[in-house]
Amino acid sequence: MFLIRKFYPIVTIGLISIVIVSCDGLFKKDEEKKVIARVGESFLYQDDLAPLLTENMTKGDSASFAINYINNWASKQLLLSKAKINLSEEKLAEYNALVDDYRTELYTRVYKEALVEQATDSVITDEQLNTFYDNAKENFKLKERIARIRFVALPKGFLDQDEVGKRLKRFKKDDIRYLDSIGVQFTKLNFNDSIWVRYNRIFEEIPPITADNANKYLKNSQFFELEDSIGVYLGKIEETKDVNDIAPLSFIKPTIEQVLLSRRKMDYLRKLETELLDEAIKDNEFEVFENKK
Repeated sequence: MFLIRKFYPIVTIGLISIVIVSCDGLFKKDEEKKVIARVGESFLYQDDLAPLLTENMTKGDSASFAINYINNWASKQLLLSKAKINLSEEKLAEYNALVDDYRTELYTRVYKEALVEQATDSVITDEQLNTFYDNAKENFKLKERIARIRFVALPKGFLDQDEVGKRLKRFKKDDIRYLDSIGVQFTKLNFNDSIWVRYNRIFEEIPPITADNANKYLKNSQFFELEDSIGVYLGKIEETKDVNDIAPLSFIKPTIEQVLLSRRKMDYLRKLETELLDEAIKDNEFEVFENKK
């Protein structure tokens, strides 16, 4: 209750302007900032509160929000004041240095990110991908098994199951057209067998295939027809890759793109920092003094 009792009169005075903000959306600019609260030598201004209020706030909402905000601000200021009193000079100096370092890091990071975004190209060409992959493929060994697969899941008693299986095996252009034309009757389907899929994803989509029987059904050029209590699963495995095999480029393409973009950004930042130092030295804005003994 201490904080509300102490600051409530200040809040009610400030709310004359706060209510105007909630209705009109803007404060009228004065030559001096209007103070709405004070703790010691720290002041909270009307301009600090204005951006936090929205047009859809009622007068009651504005008043409640302002009281809570001001009391929270006051609590922090009072705690900060007590902390400074009770901390040793050494600790204060240490924490002030940390704050300065953090502020510097924050400003420079945001500035560098903005520069990088403007100056670096985010497009990675196929040639760049292939060159990087060819030179570093030994570093991209698989940690899990993957496969290229096409499959359909049919409801039990599906009348054209044999025809679907035959078409799925052969998979010529007319077969694809046929399967597409009746695809709405399937409970699941995947005809994009150029995409590499993790075994765990196959286990999720085709429950009869598990880690225990994967070697039986997930083999190169293998066709399977499996059934469970839900339905029937027909599938054709185009190709598999085992653990420690070199990952196909298409499977790790997003990873390589991120690596190349990160390198590009790092190269740009190194160049930027070098140019900044060189320019500062040239303009006598930066110099290092030798300690002569």
